[in-house]
Amino acid sequence: MTDNAPTPDTVPSGPLKILIGADTFPPNVNGAARFTSRLAAGITNRGHEVVIMAPGFDKTHGVFTETHDGVELSVHRLYSWRWLNHPWFRFVLPWRSKAHARRVLDAVKPDVVHIQSHIVVGRGLTRQAVKRGIRVVATNHFMPENIIEHTLIPRFLRKLAIRIAWADAARTYRLCESVTTPTRKAADFLESETDIEDVHAISCGLNASEYRSSPTRPEENRVVFVGRVTAEKHIDVLIRAVAKIDPELDVKLDIIGGGELMDHLKRLAADLGIGDRTTFTGYVSDEELRAGLTRATVFSIPSVAELQSIATMEAMASGLPVVAANAMALPHLVRDGQNGYLFAPGDTDDLAQKLTRVLTAPDDEYLRMKRASLAFIRPHDIELTLSTFERLYRGLPVTDPVTEVSLDSLGD
Repeated sequence: MTDNAPTPDTVPSGPLKILIGADTFPPNVNGAARFTSRLAAGITNRGHEVVIMAPGFDKTHGVFTETHDGVELSVHRLYSWRWLNHPWFRFVLPWRSKAHARRVLDAVKPDVVHIQSHIVVGRGLTRQAVKRGIRVVATNHFMPENIIEHTLIPRFLRKLAIRIAWADAARTYRLCESVTTPTRKAADFLESETDIEDVHAISCGLNASEYRSSPTRPEENRVVFVGRVTAEKHIDVLIRAVAKIDPELDVKLDIIGGGELMDHLKRLAADLGIGDRTTFTGYVSDEELRAGLTRATVFSIPSVAELQSIATMEAMASGLPVVAANAMALPHLVRDGQNGYLFAPGDTDDLAQKLTRVLTAPDDEYLRMKRASLAFIRPHDIELTLSTFERLYRGLPVTDPVTEVSLDSLGD
């Protein structure tokens, strides 16, 4: 990573002006956008000035005052184009990235830049910031597997495309003073796929007090999934698994979120005979999301390319046992047999078995799993995340927050 950034004593000790560059930002609904919004609001509430640079969510572009997570932010919306093979994603033309960056940097004059992606906005912003001697912090939310389904790349070329994508990411991250990603597993993975070293593992964090756990076991057997209804989430695996569970358990399935596979998955649920027990809510408000988690019995996530999974963290903060794919970073949140179970990715029989184990667990065992989820989420407090990023913004050394702890150490 670069040695060209300013030293700590050249950065103001008081409030900072931080420019956050992102390729996706609300109203987009995804983990990276949600993290960026929460980070910006949290840092603003600590007395700093945060400015956002992101693609316009329609053809409108310019500087706007927008409210995100209850905080007013200045947002530089860049002229964007819709990705034709995706229902909502909009992007900035790559060859305009540096020009946009020059213009916004000249207008904002930030003390530090924090990019949320190397793809387009972060690419130009990093290079122009480094030229000006401005510290750059990067957070990687990128997983090629999460976007390649939306490209026209033939399947036989996808492994090559993924290697090229990681090499491209490395070229930008090398210029940054520090690089972060949400979990140690994700940090190790990023280091293995690039030549970047010393990647920090910093949880996306959340305010657990915003979520409510039911003190008792729900009367219904209700499985819930929260996330984009897209191919990379493998929701079909969950639907097929629920269809295999003993009908006597009368399992209800809630799919909370929207996406281009909604109609396809509705047909699948109907074909498998569980259409009347499956609810597709589409996009919902934060209040409706939290209520949906509180009334559920168990949360399940079949995705295999999660760098952390804010949705899983929200489920844990709601006191839910979790059944998750044993893939990528999910085992960092789900301890098999403690706050839920891990299943073999793509294995509908294994998923059905693990869900049944939760749904038929004696009350004392079920409530123990609920308490474990609540305990394991405590170290992911958003305030610790904000404090760590504040130190990175000033160029100060940080110790990565410890988020994987035992129940004994938490006093459970």
